[in-house]
Amino acid sequence: MTVLLEQFLQFFTLSHVMVIIYVLNALIALGLIFFDDSKSPSATMAWIMVLFMVPAAGLFLYLILSQNIARQQIFRMTEEETEGKNTLLVWQKEAVKQSMPVDDDDVTGRWRDMISMNLDYADSFLTANDSVEIITDGKEMFERLCSDIENAKYTVKLCYFIVKDDFVGKRLIELLTRKAKEGVKVRLLVDALGSRSIGHADLRAFRKAGGSYAFFFKPLLRHLYFRINYRNHRKLAVIDNEIGYIGGYNIAKEYLGYKKKFGYWRDTQLIIKGNALATLNERFYMDWKYAAKEDVDIIDRSVKYAFKAQTGDIPVQIVSCGPESEKEEIKMAFMKMITNARKNIYIQTPYLVPDEPMMESLRMAARSGIDVRIMIPCMPDHPFVYRTTLYNAGRLIKEGAKIYIYENGFLHAKTLSVDGEVCTAGSCNFDIRSFRLNFESNAFIYDRDVTEDMDSRFTEDIKLSRPYTQEDRDRISGFEKAAESISRLLTEIL
Repeated sequence: MTVLLEQFLQFFTLSHVMVIIYVLNALIALGLIFFDDSKSPSATMAWIMVLFMVPAAGLFLYLILSQNIARQQIFRMTEEETEGKNTLLVWQKEAVKQSMPVDDDDVTGRWRDMISMNLDYADSFLTANDSVEIITDGKEMFERLCSDIENAKYTVKLCYFIVKDDFVGKRLIELLTRKAKEGVKVRLLVDALGSRSIGHADLRAFRKAGGSYAFFFKPLLRHLYFRINYRNHRKLAVIDNEIGYIGGYNIAKEYLGYKKKFGYWRDTQLIIKGNALATLNERFYMDWKYAAKEDVDIIDRSVKYAFKAQTGDIPVQIVSCGPESEKEEIKMAFMKMITNARKNIYIQTPYLVPDEPMMESLRMAARSGIDVRIMIPCMPDHPFVYRTTLYNAGRLIKEGAKIYIYENGFLHAKTLSVDGEVCTAGSCNFDIRSFRLNFESNAFIYDRDVTEDMDSRFTEDIKLSRPYTQEDRDRISGFEKAAESISRLLTEIL
């Protein structure tokens, strides 16, 4: 055996290995060009560049980052569920055509075409009897969540990208365990990669108490992740079918401001009550059905028990997107808001890495005299992506957009508001990864009061920020310019 191994190693020298890698990369490149129509031309060219500039590393990166799941049926409904949902959608589409006001003084009338687009393109119901509360402090958010779970009597459903094995995550799991012991039906869904610090041992007591948990896209072997993309990035909670959470906060100490590296963590959370919980329920159960392999009746669980008496008068649409679809539903809704803007566009995002259609929409809005203001963090949590964020900020500065760098800690909020009338918050960043590669959910709210609240928080954050100007761009070093140039070339695969 030793002799055979020595002969094998003598034959397969480093040069042989490199030839094999180059041949494999060439075959992959040909496959990208002729057979993979799921990627944009720029993404295809970016992958070809990586495959041939850094062949060994490029092959490895391709294998773990470039799986295509667009044609996989991940979230399946039965024929009865599909028929039931389609019946409701057809009914609401017709109702929107017949009864939606056309007066621009009415917000839903002014944004009627966007509501119709989300209905038709994203299968997103409009509910009009909701109440919406905005929370932007992590400690307040977590205490509210724990309090609502503590008061739960029937069901608790949580879906988070990150639940960490720190004192924050442990407190949540201990609370969920106690509620499960009380007889509350508790389901916890986490992304396997984002929540890799917790495992079955950490959840043993929770399961023994009667709780249920599932890992989204769980690897065959723990900590061996060959699927870096296509993560469940959603942050959702539905408690007793009465209280819903959607936003950017995960469950870990940094999100409460306890990590020195980031300091204060500025994020946005929406607490929603009303019929929008039907859509949040549906989204949770679709994800849960896939990850937990539990056969649940989506329509029965989401619609029948989520419709409640009127709790408010705010119209809301919950829109979700993911790589199982090529439609990029949340991106399209963002673009509709931007292209329909008449006065102002306010954006908060930790990553400003949009694709070219989105960038052109922002540039066109700024050139049209619309007040475009974008706020980004003062520090990176992903340095490579941050270089691209600064590069894109520089492009928009030239078009007349105002860029602000938040300096009171780390900015993780994902918000967009337009004209003081419509706003959105959720898990979706302003980047290609969120638009195409991750599973995301956002709430779109058609209400002047809620949008005014979000705008006022943006205005207060400006006081804690510094303008990023053309003068700042002119002062960057040659090294920084080179780093930005390399980063922007890889925008489509970041």
